[in-house]
Amino acid sequence: MKGIIGKKIGMTSIFEANGKQTACTIIEAGPCVVTQVKTVDSDGYDALQIAFGEAKAKNTPKAQIHHFNAANTTPKSVVKELRNCSITKQLGESITCDIFAEGEKVSVIGTTKGKGFQGVVKRHGFSGVGEATHGQHDRQRAPGSIGGSSYPSRVFKGMRMAGRMGGDSVKVKALRVVKIFPEQNYILISGSVPGHNGSIVLIQN
Repeated sequence: MKGIIGKKIGMTSIFEANGKQTACTIIEAGPCVVTQVKTVDSDGYDALQIAFGEAKAKNTPKAQIHHFNAANTTPKSVVKELRNCSITKQLGESITCDIFAEGEKVSVIGTTKGKGFQGVVKRHGFSGVGEATHGQHDRQRAPGSIGGSSYPSRVFKGMRMAGRMGGDSVKVKALRVVKIFPEQNYILISGSVPGHNGSIVLIQN
């Protein structure tokens, strides 16, 4: 598996060689610095720890500063780990967007937008109850019954009800790399990816 950390810039659309217009998400992918190389002998598994984004030294714990100094790099804001990574890199080396190729299928992991406290219609797609007239009052978007009063006399776990929505880690698979701009570290990926503009995402394959 190979991967890189990126920042979602926004969305656009481009015309491909066949004349088809494709909606794309612009992601600033890397460069990422390898801050630790884990092996079976030292850690029990193989992995690459990569870091992305600059951070202020005054806001970084001393232990992390020493950790970044070992990789001969400045403090970073985001650190992630790639298990069973197919990229061969040494400590302190950089990973750029050229690890991917145009037309390649990738997966993108991001955190969805937070929606706050929402009702069942928006959160779970409920259709509402009954008609919106004939004196129904305000029951159109109500969830309806959530359980029996006599049996089982409780609400089952997992009952779809109102609550906080969004802010979840979501992985979108089988997205296509439409175009790569190595000079700007930009990757154009078909379709949409989770998160707001400026959010951190992980692209992997």
